[in-house]
Amino acid sequence: QVQLVESGGGLVQPGGSLRLSCAASRSIFSIKTMGWYRQAPGKQRILVASISTLGNTYYVNSVKGRFSISRDNAKNTVYLQMDSLKPEDTAVYYCNTWPTSGDFWGQGTQVTVSS
Repeated sequence: QVQLVESGGGLVQPGGSLRLSCAASRSIFSIKTMGWYRQAPGKQRILVASISTLGNTYYVNSVKGRFSISRDNAKNTVYLQMDSLKPEDTAVYYCNTWPTSGDFWGQGTQVTVSS
């Protein structure tokens, strides 16, 4: 059974930073492009960032220059470093493959950016 477990969310002030972690099985990191997605209240879930096994990255325009996705194969973990956070970043953050698999959605981790 493949499990993706997100962690690292929390409450942070505007301008602050958080690092999200996504722990997964080795096979996912060996063969899949992994991504971070988020869903804000009243909005659809979108792809925020992705990283291939070769290190190629993608970022949605709204987070470019502020977020950085990385991976550590030894730990079977994908990270999302979020700096200069804005209230608009408030959402539940999920990790999954790209393209997505319906079987891999986890509980997500809540990120709230507020004063």
